[in-house]
Amino acid sequence: MVLIIFGIILLVAAIAINRQQREELLKVSRAVRIGGIVLILLGVLTSCIKQIDAGQIGVKSLFGKVDDDILTSGLNFVNPLVDIKTVDIKTQNYTMSGVHDEGDKAGDDAIRVLTADGLEVIIDLTVLYRVISTEAPNIVKETGLDYRDKIVRPLTRTKIRDNAVYFTAIDLYSTKRDLFQGRIFKSIEEDFKKRGLVLEQLLVRNITLPTTVKASIEEKIKAEQDAQKMEYVLQKEKQEAERKRVEAQGIADYQKIISSGLGDKQLQYEQLQVMKGLITSQNAKVIIMGGGKTPMILDGKN
Repeated sequence: MVLIIFGIILLVAAIAINRQQREELLKVSRAVRIGGIVLILLGVLTSCIKQIDAGQIGVKSLFGKVDDDILTSGLNFVNPLVDIKTVDIKTQNYTMSGVHDEGDKAGDDAIRVLTADGLEVIIDLTVLYRVISTEAPNIVKETGLDYRDKIVRPLTRTKIRDNAVYFTAIDLYSTKRDLFQGRIFKSIEEDFKKRGLVLEQLLVRNITLPTTVKASIEEKIKAEQDAQKMEYVLQKEKQEAERKRVEAQGIADYQKIISSGLGDKQLQYEQLQVMKGLITSQNAKVIIMGGGKTPMILDGKN
């Protein structure tokens, strides 16, 4: 478009020079006119060819009227008077964080919400979203290219505050965190879809509780851990007592069997087995003297 404007200016200048009807200026007028025509032709050609990068689409606008047809990535031939607005359709993220320079906005941009128990909780959040290609013309007409600040940011913050009132601070911090995240995802997803956006993922990065609540939670967790430790110790002691009882019962049963099962004949048999071992030994001789019950063992070496 700029080349076309410069070309027209050169043509107007050539006509003005030509009106002076001075012979020395006729050559200059002709050169200026040719230059103007060349610029106009180059401007028309460059304005007719539009390149759309990968991951983007083009939305055509002619004198303020937005066309519903979109331009895909690559080279496209268009009306040179058409204004092309490029829209990013890749996955985008928007982070709201209380850490300095970590979010998309400088400073503390975390979301402060009130829970069901009236406590203020600070939430850091990242939103992953993308533009629906076919809805890009409507976004340009109804919202403009700054849809992140007009739709993504305010809608997300509002929905999180609306849903946080159904949970207590401790629930958000521990047991019902996933439930809270799923609830706000569903709520935001529906509104995004109405505005031409797709919510891909919602990441609750951090939940900061008031200092007093955090301290009480830590005390509760410590008490539960101590109770679990004591339960483990008691269980171990019970198991050890059971082991000793079983061991004592086994010894008592053994002694009972021995005392009731061994008679005089059994004892004599056991003595004979011992004496047999001694007789066959290379180190001693066994001599049974008389009819006494107690044998005499004489060392064969002496």
